[in-house]
Amino acid sequence: MTGAGAASGDANGSGGTPALIEVCGLKKHFPINKGLFGRSTGTVYAVDGVSFHIDHGETLGLVGESGCGKSTVGRTLLKLMEPTAGRIVLRGEDITGHDQGQMLPYRRQMQMIYQDPYASLNPRMSAGEIVGEPMAIHRAASGGERRDRVAALFRRVGLRPELMGSYPHEFSGGQRQRIGIARALALSPELVVGDEPVSALDVSIQAQIINLLMDLQDELKLSYLFIAHDLAVVEHLSHRVAVMYLGRIVELTDKTSLFDMPLHPYTEALLSAVPIPKYTARSRKRVILKGDVPSPINPPKGCHFHERCLYAHARCREEAPVLREVLPGHVAACHLHDGGVKLPLAKPASV
Repeated sequence: MTGAGAASGDANGSGGTPALIEVCGLKKHFPINKGLFGRSTGTVYAVDGVSFHIDHGETLGLVGESGCGKSTVGRTLLKLMEPTAGRIVLRGEDITGHDQGQMLPYRRQMQMIYQDPYASLNPRMSAGEIVGEPMAIHRAASGGERRDRVAALFRRVGLRPELMGSYPHEFSGGQRQRIGIARALALSPELVVGDEPVSALDVSIQAQIINLLMDLQDELKLSYLFIAHDLAVVEHLSHRVAVMYLGRIVELTDKTSLFDMPLHPYTEALLSAVPIPKYTARSRKRVILKGDVPSPINPPKGCHFHERCLYAHARCREEAPVLREVLPGHVAACHLHDGGVKLPLAKPASV
């Protein structure tokens, strides 16, 4: 299996059931405009052909370095940004071309938890008003019913309903993120996109929020797209993991396969750089990448990773690899696997 179908599973989840949401060939390019007349001088290829699916009740982790396009994928998936190309299919319906009016019913089904638990909350609104605002916008509840539902959401995320009248600055960082989670749950969504929702929190608070998200998933049958750069967090929370590099997914599989046997050199380097207790120095070699991440304005020809790859050869510099199924359920975009080679490789090729 190759291309978008390999990554998306042909829109079918586990057991052949239709996926909750499917993304095929998603692209988001930003023009660079300069001068008095806004003349275009270039393009930022933030997301450059991404494909995946998320099943009902599943968490897909999306990892990669800062600037690789993870957050842009999440925002484009929710149609907070209009995609440049590709398809977004929610429960079998293509919503790619829907305008803001047509998207309104789908907003109830897809919500977002933001990275900064303070900047994402309106300081002029009380916590109860923030959580109840989606119900007001969508006319889901009003008056006493809304207050009761907001109070129930506060209890569900571990906050006392007595705090509904308090303002964001009166809460700790962890409490503010709980308010953000309660707001995301206000309309009973099916899919929640978490844009690095724990990266701004202390480690001890991170664990509490992660456990809360897992409990809510079990209770409410939620699906998550969990965007992060911390692989230890992703391993704990996710069912499958997609690895991004410079706007493209380079590997996607279940978390056990990814951590036990990475099939892309970039994934191998990422895992070697993160201190995960179960992977000792003896079992995982340290991989030092050369150079810096290329600019998304002028990405390298061929494989985007070839300039930093220890195993790159001539074909990598000319031809972009496609995602293909190397092992059952394990896809990677790397020319090294055309001959059945698996990482870790014994000997780097000369560039």
